[in-house]
Amino acid sequence: MQSIFSNKKIVVGVTGSIAAFKVAGWVSSLAKEGAEVSVVMTESACRFVAPLTYAALSGNPVLTNMFAAEEAHAISHIQLGQEADLVLIAPATANTIAKLAHGLADDLLTTSVLAADCPVLVAPAMNSRMLLNPATQRNLEMLRELGHGIIEPESGKMACKTEGPGRLPEWDNVRQQLLSSLAKQDLAGEKILITAGPTREALDPARFLSNRSSGKMGYELAKIARRRGAEVLLVSGPTSLPTPYGVKRKDIETAKEMYQVVMDSARDCSVIIKAAAVCDFRPETTASDKVKKDDAEFVLQLKQTLDILKQLGQEKEQHKYILVGFAAESCDHHKAGEKKLKQKNLDLIAINDISGKDTGFATDTNQVTLLDSRGYTELPFTSKEQTADLILDRIVTILEGKRV
Repeated sequence: MQSIFSNKKIVVGVTGSIAAFKVAGWVSSLAKEGAEVSVVMTESACRFVAPLTYAALSGNPVLTNMFAAEEAHAISHIQLGQEADLVLIAPATANTIAKLAHGLADDLLTTSVLAADCPVLVAPAMNSRMLLNPATQRNLEMLRELGHGIIEPESGKMACKTEGPGRLPEWDNVRQQLLSSLAKQDLAGEKILITAGPTREALDPARFLSNRSSGKMGYELAKIARRRGAEVLLVSGPTSLPTPYGVKRKDIETAKEMYQVVMDSARDCSVIIKAAAVCDFRPETTASDKVKKDDAEFVLQLKQTLDILKQLGQEKEQHKYILVGFAAESCDHHKAGEKKLKQKNLDLIAINDISGKDTGFATDTNQVTLLDSRGYTELPFTSKEQTADLILDRIVTILEGKRV
């Protein structure tokens, strides 16, 4: 299962900040995902972390001096910038940010950025007062105007013992921003609503009916859709999963709550993906107090919950969105998928076998069959992240067909 980083040439520019030690882990992660990482360090950066550390983690020599590199016939600053798929400057000090904003080129890193013909991402890391200084803020705005991406710093306790904004973010968020810079932006301009996770229907204040859904498939779809340029609203049932970077999330608990949020938001969306496992039934009555064991009845009266997908299908033509459903089945998969595709008026349905130990609920892998008007497409057994990418590929094809 290849990462988007595989075989990508990534230049990591390290400047003089104590946060340089944190970037060593980022370099290691990129190399493990198959990226060809070239580290460029400023003279000040070498005082915080030895170049040998980055060389060991990246598997490549570290470049520290423009003229030494030329004399050794190593890759030049022009080649570095023009052959790279991505340049990441992290940590980026106030001094380096100022030089980049004003086009100064007095070392290997800044000259490489000036020559770069690829996305450049800058991750500021510094004391809060330095970051919030109007000069630094103006320089960051100039970098945005130049087309560089800014990885916004987080707030917290600094090395200088003060608290505030200026810390480097965690790798997971940074990774998503790097992947967005490398990924095709074929969903730019699309507003996508995705539901994920289970719903819960209360029996009493202590108990509820629910299902085994972890929300992983829906969260991967939200993450990848955002990565590919979409504006994403994630309507999530109860789950412990973190909100994907750049995704707007609304939390719900019951099927009724999900119905209300989805129907209120649907008219503004171009694509709706119903990946949530909504409870089909709820208790006919809910006890206001916890039911004691001795008082419990052994027959539970149930009634159907609102059918969100069916209602969306009925309103699809009116609001002109693409509607995608999921069928989590344990038998007769194709038959169940065909029935649901027609009954719910879907453009696409993803059918998966929940009886498999590696393809059901709460797994990191999946194997999905896609069904639309063109017939069946069997997707490979792979990660849910890659499955999400493949599902979105099909959605892009449907969108392109609608535009013709």
